[in-house]
Amino acid sequence: MEQSVRHEREPGGGLPVTEPGTRPAPAPAPTVDAAATPPPAPPDAAASRRTVRRVMVGLVLAMLTSMLTNSIIGTALPTIMGELGGQDRLAWVATAALLTMTASTPVWGKLSDVWGRKLLFQIALGVFIVASLAAGTAQDVNALIAARALQGLGVGGLATLPNIILADVVPPRERGRYSGLIGMVFGVSTVLGPLVGGFLVDSPLGWRWCFLITVPLAVVAFAVIQVMLNLPARPRRSAPVDWTGAGLVFSAASTLIVLLSLGGTQIPWTSPTAVALGAGALLLTVAAVLVERRAADPIVPARLFRDRTFVLASTGSVCVGVMMFGLIIYLPQYLQMVHGMSPTVSGLMTLPLVVSFLVTSIGSGFAVSGNGRWKGYTVVGMALAVTGFAVLSASPALPGLATVVAGQALVGLGIGLNLQLLLLAAQSALPTADLASGTATLTFFRNLGGSTGVAALGAVMVARLNAELGAAAASAPSDEAAQDWAGAAEAAQGSPELVHSLPEPVRAAIVGAFDHAMQGVFVAGVPVAVLGLLAVLCMRGVPLRGGDTPQPDGRR
Repeated sequence: MEQSVRHEREPGGGLPVTEPGTRPAPAPAPTVDAAATPPPAPPDAAASRRTVRRVMVGLVLAMLTSMLTNSIIGTALPTIMGELGGQDRLAWVATAALLTMTASTPVWGKLSDVWGRKLLFQIALGVFIVASLAAGTAQDVNALIAARALQGLGVGGLATLPNIILADVVPPRERGRYSGLIGMVFGVSTVLGPLVGGFLVDSPLGWRWCFLITVPLAVVAFAVIQVMLNLPARPRRSAPVDWTGAGLVFSAASTLIVLLSLGGTQIPWTSPTAVALGAGALLLTVAAVLVERRAADPIVPARLFRDRTFVLASTGSVCVGVMMFGLIIYLPQYLQMVHGMSPTVSGLMTLPLVVSFLVTSIGSGFAVSGNGRWKGYTVVGMALAVTGFAVLSASPALPGLATVVAGQALVGLGIGLNLQLLLLAAQSALPTADLASGTATLTFFRNLGGSTGVAALGAVMVARLNAELGAAAASAPSDEAAQDWAGAAEAAQGSPELVHSLPEPVRAAIVGAFDHAMQGVFVAGVPVAVLGLLAVLCMRGVPLRGGDTPQPDGRR
């Protein structure tokens, strides 16, 4: 009988999403007689799965719109900046959304504990819709940057809350088959984004529809969530919202991302601005830690970092973020610069990465639903990623595209085996009270790994490119030739079309320099994958909990 009461009180653990509140009623309502009898009968479980599938429609649509927004804008940026002006602020159009998305992730998770998942998810959708309309109607680049920052704030919630909602209604072992769909959304948006963006820019609709096209999808997702999502009532927390901690966490992450995004490109690493940003990020981080340790209900609980599984899963997620976003950003650039492909063709050439990612992401999710064992998949995945980056590192020395295709396919297989399984392992190890904060924090680390990885790999590429071009300029036979090489170095920072329009000796030299520079990026991916492999090897391979498996704190 005691187990029955606990089962009714627990809002998570895979109970049907239409389960009533967290306390058993004195007299059950007529509509919940079957669900009130633990364990649930098979018909109730089937009804719950049907409801979850309907809810997943709204979650998937919302995630698709948010991810599509980030991937669709890449091919449209040159046209956008040409119309609005402000070429010197081009980087901020992309960085503003990345900054607010990453920095706001932990805050969305904690606020969903206080105000409820459904309300927070709809707020995130509302913010995203308003921001998309503002971006699509922006009349100058400053307005566009502000709209993109607001859009990133909404995307932060849409990227985090679906995994939290899924954890509320599905036990970890069953969660794998649904989380694979979330991984599929990422792959689909990665492929569709550049293609849709190119089509819209070239069509009579124009670049503004790169932002407006996501609004109808977001509205449909809002309606589906309103009708289908009926989560159990959550108990009110007596502790006030830790707004001070939320502000410090957001500010520390934002300052770090600005430093990593601009350092080495728009501002030198040794400049006073970079030093000030670095010192500010450090001081804000220390202040956030001190405040969070004393807060009654912190945004990022310190106890999370006493859990070995969570710490190692976060480390692995950082590595996944570096590898995933690094390849997505720099592989198309490599194909355009070195192999002379158009933006559309270079996007299609990343299909091996995306398809292999989809196969293992969905397949591993269904596989772990059987017995809950996940560690073997993550170890094999990280090993495949190490091999993939090693193969990519050899691509500049070998003719053709075979190594590029094979290397990215191996990395895609590896990322697909880790992206969602690391999150599931961490969720399964955490108590229900820390589920939202833990999910949001791990997602934050993955996104932070992506932003830091893009910045770090970009610094490696620029350093090697400048070294190659500098060596060529130093060996020039005359001052006039040296000036020509200086112009070539400036041209190398431009578009691929500009590079390939240069005279043949200069063009060949720049392409060769890019080839060697990108080899450095691929080589840098090897130790990142090795670190991820060590992290998953050190994790305890405790099977994912089923619906009736108690948590470490005794709850189910």
